[in-house]
Amino acid sequence: MSATDGTRKIEDDVVTDFSEKMSYGAYLGLDTLLDSQHPVSEPEHHDELLFIIQHQTSELWLKLFLHEIRAARAAIVADDIRVAFKRIARVKHIQATLTEQWSVLATLTPAEYAEFRDVLGNSSGFQSYQYRAVEFVLGNKNAGMLKVFESDPSAHRLLETLLVEPTLYDEFWRYLSRQGYDVPASALERDVSAPYVRNDELIPLVKAIYENVEQHWTAYEAFEELVDLEESFQLWRFRHLRTVLRVIGMKKGTGGSSGGAGFLQRALELSFFPELFAARTEIGT
Repeated sequence: MSATDGTRKIEDDVVTDFSEKMSYGAYLGLDTLLDSQHPVSEPEHHDELLFIIQHQTSELWLKLFLHEIRAARAAIVADDIRVAFKRIARVKHIQATLTEQWSVLATLTPAEYAEFRDVLGNSSGFQSYQYRAVEFVLGNKNAGMLKVFESDPSAHRLLETLLVEPTLYDEFWRYLSRQGYDVPASALERDVSAPYVRNDELIPLVKAIYENVEQHWTAYEAFEELVDLEESFQLWRFRHLRTVLRVIGMKKGTGGSSGGAGFLQRALELSFFPELFAARTEIGT
């Protein structure tokens, strides 16, 4: 099995005939996947492929993110908090990958991007229905966003469904209530189609759990998982913002926003789980 001659012998048991067997490429649909990058600049600009692949891979990770976070929500509904923790742990690794991807796009200089930006037309990451779906599941709901997807029936149906379903956070409070915690009715009966906003009636409960960790370990651990989830999401948003500033500065967004960076900056002010952060000011006082 020596490779001193610069080659490695293919072992006899290695399958090489795929005329009637499933291959790696067939299982992954690589013919379709690798033929899905279609630069539109003429002549084709070298860096447009980077731009396309960056966003396509992000959409693949968002697909998995949505798959896992909806499964985490379902596990909470089934009172299987350990499975929910497992799903959320995977989501956090997906978030880390999504955040690190911005470093690749950040190699695109302003001059390079300017050479093909005009061919994007009005296409924009603002129109990512999977990103909006993730936001809806986590609590940043906005019924007005559905209008953006009226021309895409399947995307519109998904967002319409998620709009009226409880968020991950809603289901978590319902879970705590089933576990015997005194969760205020305002948290259990809120309009789940509305964007989640801070509920000060929850803060005493959050504070009590944080100050008595040993008696409430599972709830405490869930709080910290959710805090990790939000922090990772905010890091992704911040890295997105800094990449946009680096590449286009404060130019108007291709999707029509008043300024790509300004729009992203405002997103950093949104919180999925505001009481878990607000309570930190109260803990120990």
